[in-house]
Amino acid sequence: MKRVAILGSTGTIGRNTLAVIASHPEAFCVSALAAGSNLPLLAEQIRFFRPDLVSLGKKEDAVALRRRLGRRGPRVVFGPEGAAEVGGGAESDIVVSAITGINGLRPTLAAIRSGRRLALANKESMVVAGALLRREARASGAEIIPVDSEHSGVFQCLAREKKRNVGKVILTASGGPFLKTPLREIAGKTVAEALNHPRWKMGRKVTIDSATMMNKGLELIEARWLFDLSPEALGILVHPQSIVHALVEMRDGSVLAQLSPTDMKIPIQYALTWPERFAPAVPPLDLAAIARLEFGRPDERRFPLLRTAGWALREGESAPVALNAANEVAVEAFLGGRIGFGGIRAVVDETAAGHRTTCIASLEDVLEADREARLLAHSILKRRC
Repeated sequence: MKRVAILGSTGTIGRNTLAVIASHPEAFCVSALAAGSNLPLLAEQIRFFRPDLVSLGKKEDAVALRRRLGRRGPRVVFGPEGAAEVGGGAESDIVVSAITGINGLRPTLAAIRSGRRLALANKESMVVAGALLRREARASGAEIIPVDSEHSGVFQCLAREKKRNVGKVILTASGGPFLKTPLREIAGKTVAEALNHPRWKMGRKVTIDSATMMNKGLELIEARWLFDLSPEALGILVHPQSIVHALVEMRDGSVLAQLSPTDMKIPIQYALTWPERFAPAVPPLDLAAIARLEFGRPDERRFPLLRTAGWALREGESAPVALNAANEVAVEAFLGGRIGFGGIRAVVDETAAGHRTTCIASLEDVLEADREARLLAHSILKRRC
């Protein structure tokens, strides 16, 4: 039986991971959980899965949880140190990294340094510190198995292929809620409209990233490090049905593709069970019923942040850190009603234009570049508001 620790247990990926574990009690149990501030849901998860260790974001929430659970509950810790303890704890075989944003970097790094299997759903960690995480994984022997549906698709396509035979890796994008919206109307779209994704049920931040297609820009940078590819070997196709998650063009002209239903339980389960495959978590595809699969090139007039993400991908070093920091600041401001949808692009682009690229050689370099980019993004935001 494999013991699983989950970073971000009350989020969408965390809840789906626990559903997979619950469907295979003979194979998995929960060793540790880290959450933000959703005490009621976390308390339910603790009662059902009985982890030994739990972490919360704030000390006061940890104190409240201890009172709620009584003496027989798990050990409760808090803050960045608590999440890192969950990530690097000695009692886990697999760590699922699903904390959103750069806040997931420290516990993800702790998991990698522990030498365990990392089921990676926190794309931002690989975006801002890809070279560092790869280096640490080589040193510790940690396995990094991607959980994002697109990267899981690439991983599966490349499982038995030699890297020298790979020509290009293509990630697919649904196009989000504004794929057919007239261009002149997009900048004025509301939070509710941006959160109305046509295919996937995700957290608020990643859903907004899907609406701007920044999620795909971040995923290109993540793929560059996950699969050790050059920027020129990466591409995107818009695929509204979200059935084909990735394609790999081979040197001989063949194209490999991974298809599955739009349900995150499938890549999550694969990351937990690899190289084995368990009984399906959801009903299989009925391609005859789907009938049509469409593909198209992304329009940078509709999704201009793809161009900015492309700059960060090619520039490297601290540029992806600045891109991610500015996007997190801008999306938070949009969700809070401080800027309109079109303001996300403006804040990210201005931050990128004002960023001075520096070398990234350590965690401290990442955090310093992130701090400076956030200060710049907030100053831009203040001026615009």
